[in-house]
Amino acid sequence: MYLRDIWPTPEQISAVVSESISQDLFVRDYADVFKGDERWQSLPVPTGDTFSWDPDSTYVRKAPYFDGMPDTPAPVTDIEGARVLLKLGDSVTTDHISPAGAIKKDSPAGRYLTEHGIEHRDFNSYGSRRGNHEVMIRGTFANIRLRNQLAEGTEGGVTRDFTNGGEVTSVFEASERYIAAGIPLVVLAGKEYGSGSSRDWAAKGTSLLGVKAVIAESYERIHRSNLIGMGVIPLQYPAGESAESLGLSGEETFAISGITELNEGRTPKTVTVTAGDVSFEAVVRIDTPGEANYYRNGGIMQFVLRNLRKS
Repeated sequence: MYLRDIWPTPEQISAVVSESISQDLFVRDYADVFKGDERWQSLPVPTGDTFSWDPDSTYVRKAPYFDGMPDTPAPVTDIEGARVLLKLGDSVTTDHISPAGAIKKDSPAGRYLTEHGIEHRDFNSYGSRRGNHEVMIRGTFANIRLRNQLAEGTEGGVTRDFTNGGEVTSVFEASERYIAAGIPLVVLAGKEYGSGSSRDWAAKGTSLLGVKAVIAESYERIHRSNLIGMGVIPLQYPAGESAESLGLSGEETFAISGITELNEGRTPKTVTVTAGDVSFEAVVRIDTPGEANYYRNGGIMQFVLRNLRKS
């Protein structure tokens, strides 16, 4: 006896299917597909037209991207009185900028979770908590292998806080003080800044830390575009120049002028960067008209929301 001896023919199978299955079966089964069973219907759910944010959630929180956003974008401004948050070398990856791994207990993100009643064993990873901007801001530039030349001899997410005499502190805590003092921030970097995976939080976290501009020797393509999408202007040193060749220590106060040309509908090819006694023309890496529109709106999310409102 072989399987072929008892296996039905295609004609027999087709006849049984035709006798057993009809269009009415599908109409009946799919008529209430979104109602679910009794267990589904008994689940407690919020009501209303907008999402009900859980104030106690440590996984999903309302981010501040649209807080206070006017219907029309404010004019683009030049950057004055900025300080350097980090001075970085070559090949800084998006994982250096926004790590996705485990959260250390003694890190700013770890302390935040502890303060919210989360046990260390339940910290999970940065990647799993990407819906909570409070965790992700604290994790930005928190990679344990990051080397910030502004804080020589250190490794990890630390920097010098010039609002407090240049003391070494966490990147997050320093940024909080700068934001409270109304001081914009810049990041200095080398070649291939933002290489690696196209991690959106590498740009989101940078923006939420109060960084208004990144000045690098070169960029990874997607991260450069993501920075613009979060309202951070990517600038590039003149060809052959770097922070070292220009004598920039990172302790200087920075001013960047010429950005306001964007208000006239034009994207400047260069802007003037003044840092202490050093002045140079930085190349503006806003490469397309679409990117210019995103930057004028403060970011791509604001651009999209304004267009939705218009429609």
